[in-house]
Amino acid sequence: MRDLRKKALLESQKTVSRKARSKPESVRSSVNQSPDGSPSNSRAGSRANSRPNSRPGSRYASEDEDASESEYDFMTASTNSASGDDNVDDPGNIWTERLRDRVGELQDRKRNAQGREATLAAYLHLVRHHFSETQIGRSVSDIIPALLRSVKEGAGEEERLLALKAIMVTLLTCPSERYSGVLVSTLRTLCQDAEEENVKAQAVYALMIAATIGGGSDASGEELLDFLLEIIESDGESVEAGDSGVVVTAALRAWGFVASFLDDMASRSEQVMDAFIEQLDSTDPEVQSSAGTNIAFLSEVAREDEEQTGENSRMQHNMYRIMTRMGEIVRDSSKSISKKDRKQLRFNFNSIVTSLERGVGPGYSTAGRGYNPHVGGNNKARIQEDFQEFGYQETLRVHNQVMLIDTWLLHVRVEALKMLLGGGLATHYLENPVVKDMLETGEVNFVASAADRRG
Repeated sequence: MRDLRKKALLESQKTVSRKARSKPESVRSSVNQSPDGSPSNSRAGSRANSRPNSRPGSRYASEDEDASESEYDFMTASTNSASGDDNVDDPGNIWTERLRDRVGELQDRKRNAQGREATLAAYLHLVRHHFSETQIGRSVSDIIPALLRSVKEGAGEEERLLALKAIMVTLLTCPSERYSGVLVSTLRTLCQDAEEENVKAQAVYALMIAATIGGGSDASGEELLDFLLEIIESDGESVEAGDSGVVVTAALRAWGFVASFLDDMASRSEQVMDAFIEQLDSTDPEVQSSAGTNIAFLSEVAREDEEQTGENSRMQHNMYRIMTRMGEIVRDSSKSISKKDRKQLRFNFNSIVTSLERGVGPGYSTAGRGYNPHVGGNNKARIQEDFQEFGYQETLRVHNQVMLIDTWLLHVRVEALKMLLGGGLATHYLENPVVKDMLETGEVNFVASAADRRG
């Protein structure tokens, strides 16, 4: 069975759909792995002449990068340009020295809970905003066990949450198969035993990364899908989190992400579709949107399978019922959720319904512009012929690169990376080979910068 991480690194064969795998792949040099899974020919990090204070800066301790550092505009279905500036908050560009100090502090268990939280927050900030493969690659065998200790023995919720997030970004930076077994075991236990629903949710996301980037096989990926489906079908009861929207949302999003790396998902679609349809009736808009996204993703898989095999999918017969139900939910939601959530839910469901109706990807706009009847006569046939839909509107922009997000597979992966990396996505998109290969299917266009236009 193929390693899912290796599959992610080989997915550059896919261009528009899974069918494109039949295209010959150009030969790419493989990355030589160190014992801990980090490439040995990585870029060298910049070095500073002076050593910074070993105490982690206080600006990291209270930072919630999932919210405050997100530079993406979800309401317009298009992301704003992420900065990707390696010198953010670091005029002397001495982040490598600070990161080295934080790695050392991670292994010091004599520090009090507040000190450990500050160290974890500082480490997480640095590895999110800088591609640090060279700096931490040789220390992964020390970093992962230290983070696992905080996960299992942390004094409070914040320490465990920071450690879980740090594990995910560390694996994304330096994929390692060495800890796959202990990670999966520890994280599944945490899903069951943690008292806080946020910890359970982050443990689900960490399982998602461990199973795909951290050395999981197809078999382990399928096993994780079954575990996540149990959470979804039981409304969180299977992990002692009954009716927890946060945990069920995490399970839905993780299910879609893991499924995007697996083959033959068409055969599983009918089994899981009922569970996702049922979650459309949730009172939590995040659960509803996440369930709808998975439905759209599976519909996309079914369409591609039909094109490939010529056989009609029975799953498509449910589409009218699903679209009707989504319309009812949007109308009825005005009485039960906030105006902001209602607007977001309506936007998400409109994107999903258009996808199901038209057989297109996410963020497709059927609005458009056509022939102007006030110029050249009022020819109705010509107006209809000249009408052009705006089409795909969901994009990811990094500096002068604009990637079109025109498949649900790509949408699911981009959303996961936004959550994991926040404002550091731009840097990882440009420098991290794991991230670049994960998004290889996206069509990228280059646009002129403001400086270029002025010039």
